[in-house]
Amino acid sequence: MAKYLLLKHYRGAPEAANPVPMDQWTPEEVQDHVQYMNDFAARLESTGEFVDHQALSPRGTFVRYDGEGRPPVTDGPFAETKDLIAGWMVIDVDTYERALELAGELSAAPGAGGKPIHEWLELRPFLGVAPTVTE
Repeated sequence: MAKYLLLKHYRGAPEAANPVPMDQWTPEEVQDHVQYMNDFAARLESTGEFVDHQALSPRGTFVRYDGEGRPPVTDGPFAETKDLIAGWMVIDVDTYERALELAGELSAAPGAGGKPIHEWLELRPFLGVAPTVTE
């Protein structure tokens, strides 16, 4: 099994087929979208392919270490960044092809007007552990 991260972007990815931003959806459309995501996760839980998922706020802060005994330096958030992440899901699947299949299905979550978003999702494999040499 291999773990993959499915990233949902607020912006920066190619435009979705139904590109109306979530902040312009009705409460019912938001509820239907969240229900689709929860149902998808529940189905993957039943097959053992689900690991975790979360939606993220568009707000955030950048933090970095700035030397021993110094407070972190924060700068941001930079709302204009094209890498603003809306949410993520981690799956654990047998093949890359299965990861592609699930990402395609997840991209069909409903949006404005109840129509599928057909949004682009970023699919990234977890970095594997390098093999060790045993003597």
